[in-house]
Amino acid sequence: MHRISLHYGLGAEAAPALVRNPLLDLLQAVNSEGSISAAARTLDLSYRHVWGELKRWEGELGQPLILWEKGQAARLSEFGAKLLLAERQVQARLLPQIEALRADLERAFAIAFDDSVHVLSFHASHDEGLAALGEEARAQGLHLDIRFTGSVDAIRALNEGRCTMAGFHVRVPAAPASLSQRTYKPLLRPGLHKLIGFARRSQGLIVARGNPLGLRGLGDLVRPHVRFVNRARGTGTRVLFDELLAELGLAPSAIGGYTADEPSHAAVAQAVASGQADAGFGIEASARSRGLDFVPLVEEAYFLACLKSTLEHDATRALLALLRTAAWQGRLAALPGYAPMQSGEVLSMSRVLPWWRFGGGPMSAGLSNKPMFELKISVKHQRGIWPLGR
Repeated sequence: MHRISLHYGLGAEAAPALVRNPLLDLLQAVNSEGSISAAARTLDLSYRHVWGELKRWEGELGQPLILWEKGQAARLSEFGAKLLLAERQVQARLLPQIEALRADLERAFAIAFDDSVHVLSFHASHDEGLAALGEEARAQGLHLDIRFTGSVDAIRALNEGRCTMAGFHVRVPAAPASLSQRTYKPLLRPGLHKLIGFARRSQGLIVARGNPLGLRGLGDLVRPHVRFVNRARGTGTRVLFDELLAELGLAPSAIGGYTADEPSHAAVAQAVASGQADAGFGIEASARSRGLDFVPLVEEAYFLACLKSTLEHDATRALLALLRTAAWQGRLAALPGYAPMQSGEVLSMSRVLPWWRFGGGPMSAGLSNKPMFELKISVKHQRGIWPLGR
């Protein structure tokens, strides 16, 4: 029985990741480089050290990790490959918890060591852009204490005083009488809450490289033998997915794997990358980061919600200023499937979301001077999301 221990670093140069293992770093380097000497150079270690560590671990684990054959590149043994795969799956599934733990530690030490650091607490739907914003903010003396949770839980946490900001996302345009309206309208109140523009992002099917099954829309998920992996209940992506299924008249029970869920976009992508699923529904950035293909189906707006009374807080002012900078917006635009969307602007909910207006118009009103969709997008993905004539 092998035990697992976790460590974290403290200091100005502390490593950015909390969960690391030297053995898995060695295996990853050998797997990528194809030789021990190249792996050693990548890790800035000596050949002798890498060789010795691999031999030590093989003795401790009682299994071969590396296979050498004369004239061929070094490669992982079956056990070594399974060990590396297991670590990747665990990292992907625990990403939201790891980020929350890191945020807790950084917040505690930021307060302890620097009274001038602003701290802003977030509960938010899992988002690659928001994670990048946290990194950008730290360099500006603003600490974002981000806890990734479902969109519904995030807004509830805001209303219960457990955070200052809530991150959630809705489709563009927001459909009246939709599941999104029934989910979010009871939780948000014009006049009490304010929305802050953050990002526009793509959601769609995360599939294996080359899309070997030729999946083009949600209707393809009901084909025999297609294995799907879902997001958990209470997440904004699950709300969006169920909403789209209802519009297409697709029964969740017809999709193999509908009840199998993962806690984050990263975990969904990892399930596809490892071959445990053929497709998942999520964001493009998570697919691309694992070398997977992506079938864009719908665009959505990701908002930050807060109480109107917090807009005058120093930490909130610092966040709004950061969101408006060209440096941040350029970094966000570099993420696959992302674009700034009135980043840092305070928006009126009754103008942005049509749910509080009789006969409300399209959600895009009041969002931007540029159309959120081009005609080619709606036509291209019409078969996968919207029925003809909509």
